[in-house]
Amino acid sequence: MFKALNRFAIERPVIFWSMVLGTTGPVMVLTVPKVRREFFGFKGYEPLPISYPLPNRARNPVSGYEDSA
Repeated sequence: MFKALNRFAIERPVIFWSMVLGTTGPVMVLTVPKVRREFFGFKGYEPLPISYPLPNRARNPVSGYEDSA
C-alpha cells in the first residue's frame, strides 16, 4: 500500500494529492465540529427568521393596482 502511494507521489503527483484531499474531506466533516465546540467554545449560530414580522396596526388593502378589466 505504502509503496503504491510512494510511487504515485513521485510519478503521478496529481493523482496522489487528489486522493489525499479526497480522504481528508470526510474526516474533517467528522472532526471539525467537535473541535470547534470543545476547544474553541463555539455555541452555534442564531437561527435565521422564517417569517417577516408584521406591524402591529390596521392593514389597509391595496388599491389602484387591481387586474380588473
